[in-house]
Amino acid sequence: MASLTIRKLDDAVKTYLRLRSAKNRRSVEEEVRVILRELIEGREEPLTPFAVPPVPSSTPAPQRTGALPEASVTLIIGGGIAAYKSLDLIRRLKERRIEVRCVLTKAAQQFVTPLAVSALSHERVYTDLFDPQSEFDAGHIRLARDCDLIVVAPATADLLAKMANGHADDLASAILLATNRKVLLAPAMNPLMWNNAATRRNVAQLQRDGVVLIGPNSGEMAEAGEAGVGRMSEAIEIANAAERLLRPPVPKPLAGKRVLITAGPTHEPIDPVRYIANRSSGKQGFAIAAAAQAAGAEVILVSGPVDLDDPAGVTVKHVESARQMLEQVQAALPADIAIFAAAVADWRVANEGEQKLKKTAAGMPPLQLVENPDILATISKLADKRPPLVVGFAAETEHLIDNAKSKLARKGCDWIVANDVSPATGVMGGDRNTVHLISRKGGEIAVDSWPVMTKEQVAIELVAHIARSVTDKSLEPAS
Repeated sequence: MASLTIRKLDDAVKTYLRLRSAKNRRSVEEEVRVILRELIEGREEPLTPFAVPPVPSSTPAPQRTGALPEASVTLIIGGGIAAYKSLDLIRRLKERRIEVRCVLTKAAQQFVTPLAVSALSHERVYTDLFDPQSEFDAGHIRLARDCDLIVVAPATADLLAKMANGHADDLASAILLATNRKVLLAPAMNPLMWNNAATRRNVAQLQRDGVVLIGPNSGEMAEAGEAGVGRMSEAIEIANAAERLLRPPVPKPLAGKRVLITAGPTHEPIDPVRYIANRSSGKQGFAIAAAAQAAGAEVILVSGPVDLDDPAGVTVKHVESARQMLEQVQAALPADIAIFAAAVADWRVANEGEQKLKKTAAGMPPLQLVENPDILATISKLADKRPPLVVGFAAETEHLIDNAKSKLARKGCDWIVANDVSPATGVMGGDRNTVHLISRKGGEIAVDSWPVMTKEQVAIELVAHIARSVTDKSLEPAS
């Protein structure tokens, strides 16, 4: 059998084959041969190291807070002395967690080798439009589409002319004609070539077509005594431009706002070694702090004892008891928005033991409990420095909505986020939550019930609601 022709494969199988072939640095055709050989030889798990990916749902999975999403680039390296900079560009892109597959024109191979490019990209390098190992399944189409961005660096005058006029006589130009992805060009050529009327026409046409250019810069040329505009932008400039296209700046709807958040449990000491506490992990409050910071807010997080890393970019005040938490909350005012997600202990021991309490023949020592300060009610009812939006949490084990509505009226806050923390739900200490947003609308109490989500998703949704409220009410920044 000289060659294989595979048709009518569903997208999941195609993706599996491409992932596996890329990992093993083989063509898809050769990977199919290996899979068939493994099946014939009776391997138990011929589909390792990948499982066939599921068909994607209509709703994309959310990214974890603070993590950079993966992205991929097809890098076309043109034939010019600036091609040496493409080696540094590969490294710069990979530093930004951007996967790079490289295409070298015939002229580019006079300046950099496929071996050097492959060593840096950790991927097979493509050079030939008629490569039988990749074109059996239209490899140039895959290179044009199986990426998030196409970068051409250096983009020579010849490549610009081919793009502007729709030529497709080699692999690079065929990819550029067949793509439906954004294209970033980094021109590099002699100043006279850059200023030639033909090049100017081609550049103008490409810009009308929606192509993005970076550079060229001004400086010394490779040719002795030549200087002017035509130097390719530096690798770090191109990598930054690519990242801006791949990861556009996230809107900052809470920019200029100060957000105060409480999270976690409080520990109320009984004696030097024992305390009253609850099962709160602080995960929901920490997720809200991270989401608010990502939305551009200045965030102050007052946290009880938790086993969590402080969110990046957030000012965190660590406390133990309810009284300490109230003290730090008051010190953090004024604020535009206050979110009280902490599970504050309702009671503390009236007389904390100075020494460890001992068992006695008389039995258990009496523990007199007194109420802790109500942080939510205290801040909600301030005559001065009350945040324009105060959000409380209601952790209930029964009559969830009724108790949350009662708490909204009793505490004087604007919203209540109600969640069922019965042991069967796994909310306390878990990673998922089901909440109901209780608010006042037109004199009535409204209930907005959300589906089961991760705590990060709940945080993002809550911050989005807050951002819309801030816009509607035109809250003035705290001063």
